[in-house]
Amino acid sequence: MDRWQTWTPLALSGALVLWTWHAYPPLSVALVIASLALAGCSLWSCAALLGRRAAWAFLGIGAILGWMAEQAGSTLGWLFGHYTYTDVLGPRLGAVPVVIPLMWFGLCYTGLLMASLALWRQPAPAAAGWRPLAAASLLAAMIVTAFDLGADPYFVYVLKAWIMAEKDGQWFGETVRGFQGWLAVSFAIVAAFLAVARPVPAPAAAPTVRARYAALLPLLVYAGLVVFQMAFTEPLALRVVAFFAMGIPTLVAAGAWFQWAGRVREGAA
Repeated sequence: MDRWQTWTPLALSGALVLWTWHAYPPLSVALVIASLALAGCSLWSCAALLGRRAAWAFLGIGAILGWMAEQAGSTLGWLFGHYTYTDVLGPRLGAVPVVIPLMWFGLCYTGLLMASLALWRQPAPAAAGWRPLAAASLLAAMIVTAFDLGADPYFVYVLKAWIMAEKDGQWFGETVRGFQGWLAVSFAIVAAFLAVARPVPAPAAAPTVRARYAALLPLLVYAGLVVFQMAFTEPLALRVVAFFAMGIPTLVAAGAWFQWAGRVREGAA
C-alpha cells in the first residue's frame, strides 16, 4: 500500500509532464511542473502533519470540488464569470486543464495551514465545533483569494492562460466577480475537508525535524509566490497589492511558526 501511494502519483505526474512536453510549448511544460510541485509539496506536508489518510482526503476533495467549480465556470459561467481556457496550462480534463484542480488543492492546503498558524499557533486547527472551523475555513479562503488578486490579471494578460468573456474593468481590466468565486470555492474545499477528515495535528513529541519542515514548506512556497508577484506581476500597482495582501498573512504565519516550532523543540528536549 505504501509503495502504491508513493509510486502511483509519481508515475501519473511523469506521464502528464511527458504528454505536455510532447504536445505543448515549453511555457506549458514549466507551468505543469510548477503546479505538480505545488501539489506534491502540499501532499507531503499534509501527510507528515496530519497523516496520509487526511492528505489523500484533502487531495481528493480539493481536486474534485476544484474541477467541478472550474468546469461549471468555463462552460456555464457560474461562480467566476464566463471564460475559456487556452492551451497554455497543458492537457485538459473536459474544459479544465488537469493542473488546475491540483492547484486548488495545493493553495487551499497552504491557506489552511497558514490560517491555523495565525489562529492557534500550530499548523492544524486546535479547536472543535463549527464556529472555529468556519473561521479557519474563511481565513484560509481569504489567504487563497489574496493570491488571486495579482495572479488573475497576470494569467489573463501576460500568460494568456484563459480568456475572460466578461471584463467590466473593475479590477485592472478584469471583473471582481471572479474573486467571489475564489472565496466561495476555497471556503467550500477547506470546510469540506475539515468536516470529512476531522484532522488532528501531530503531538509535540512527534519527530520534530520532519514536523517543523513539513509546516515550513508551504509557508516558503507562499512566500515565494509573494516574491514572484512583486517581481513580475503587471501593472505595477498589483505588486503593491501582493506585498500587503499576501505579505501580511505570510508574516503572521511565519511568526506563529517560530513560536510553534519552539514549543515542539522544548517538548522533545
